[in-house]
Amino acid sequence: MDAIDRVVEQWAKQKPELDTEPMAMMGRLMRIAKYMETKVADLHKKYDLKLGEFDVLATLLRSGKPYRLTPSELINTMMLTSGAMTNRLDKLESKGLISREHSKADRRSVTVQLTQDGLVLIDKMIEEHVEVQESLVKSLSASQKKHVNQIFKTWLSQYE
Repeated sequence: MDAIDRVVEQWAKQKPELDTEPMAMMGRLMRIAKYMETKVADLHKKYDLKLGEFDVLATLLRSGKPYRLTPSELINTMMLTSGAMTNRLDKLESKGLISREHSKADRRSVTVQLTQDGLVLIDKMIEEHVEVQESLVKSLSASQKKHVNQIFKTWLSQYE
């Protein structure tokens, strides 16, 4: 019996007519998410990055060579506001991890590109990031991971 089972048991005594299955699911999901967020945040702190900054670097890396996107492409990929993106880009640029270049044809057009330091950092970090993710799901078998992932995919489609 875990903490969520105890809460459900208490509700069953006080309000037996309540369907507490969704409550139990959400409680467990939120607790798992908190553990995951903490572990991932610890990795990012090790490199003096916030999650959002890591996301920008990772998005540029996965875009492939030359690891360059426009701020609009980053915003669309990451579902951010332009203000939030500008803030992240300013911080990453001040750390020397990205550069912004204005188009010679249209000074209003800007591209964001990983610097060599940014590429080295995110290339190293993504390996550690995946290791952390693997450690967070190590108690599940391969088939359980596939099953849970499919359930989450179906569940998420309810909202997106």
